[in-house]
Amino acid sequence: MMNGIITKSTGLWYDVRTGKGELIPCRLRGKFRIDGNKNTNPAVVGDHVVFDLEKDNTGYITQIEKRKNYIDRRSTKLSKINHLIAANIDQVFLVVTLKEPRTSLGFIDRFLVACEGFRIPVCIIFNKMDIYLSKEIHKIDELSLMYKSVGYEVVRTSVHKNDGLTFIQQQMKDKVSLFSGHSGVGKSAIINAIDPEINLKVGEISQFHSKGKHTTTFAQMFPLSQGGFIIDTPGIKEFGLIQYSKEEIRDYFPEIRRFNNRCRFNNCCHKNEPDCAVKKAVQEGKIHTSRYLNYLAILEADDMKLADWQLL
Repeated sequence: MMNGIITKSTGLWYDVRTGKGELIPCRLRGKFRIDGNKNTNPAVVGDHVVFDLEKDNTGYITQIEKRKNYIDRRSTKLSKINHLIAANIDQVFLVVTLKEPRTSLGFIDRFLVACEGFRIPVCIIFNKMDIYLSKEIHKIDELSLMYKSVGYEVVRTSVHKNDGLTFIQQQMKDKVSLFSGHSGVGKSAIINAIDPEINLKVGEISQFHSKGKHTTTFAQMFPLSQGGFIIDTPGIKEFGLIQYSKEEIRDYFPEIRRFNNRCRFNNCCHKNEPDCAVKKAVQEGKIHTSRYLNYLAILEADDMKLADWQLL
């Protein structure tokens, strides 16, 4: 038996990195593909696994170690099945853009909820700062202030001007960092600028749809020359939450969590209940309106009501 970390998943095959840095192509034993498994992918990049090495230098994964955390979302094709993105993460960098393509606040807030489930630190990267007009930069000022007040790290980057990259590089040292966001927001370009040895393919923006074209087709973990690992993920178009109860959602908005125990009722969902401290905080400007509206939309699982940029 040997131990390693899954660094790449392409379906039936997984690349497993051993402690010596060797990459062994492995498959799962059949027992992992059982009825009742609610994941589209039972093993995921970042998983610590045990495998048996075969004579042809391939392996069979026999055990997946307990995960300290993971990020998942609702499968796009199967509404009651979840798709694991990555596991055993130290921090997340969520790359967003105001245009080319546009990232909605609803997407950001849903992603943050998934990370809050395991208290995974998130840094929000406002990328492509070199393409924005003064009005758009002012909007980023507002958004940065909003998310910083909640407790999230915020950084602005421009690969072309080499802005903000040193900070990210320093934050990633000796940690397992996951990069995520829509296709075309510049994840691969940032990763290449931070560590040119990785050399990811960089995509273009569709001029017709103003959306990114997929260049990363599967999640993959790379060692960083400075120490640590980075997980690059395929661009995510939508982020559906699946595993959380309505009672849990209120705990995964940090600014709402601060007021939970101040309501008249311990199980207050902050919707229509009387003497609700959260609703009062929204009225007093202590909780941002768009964040509260997105909380309600997630509570009702209604993507169409997610608050967007125009509410700022």
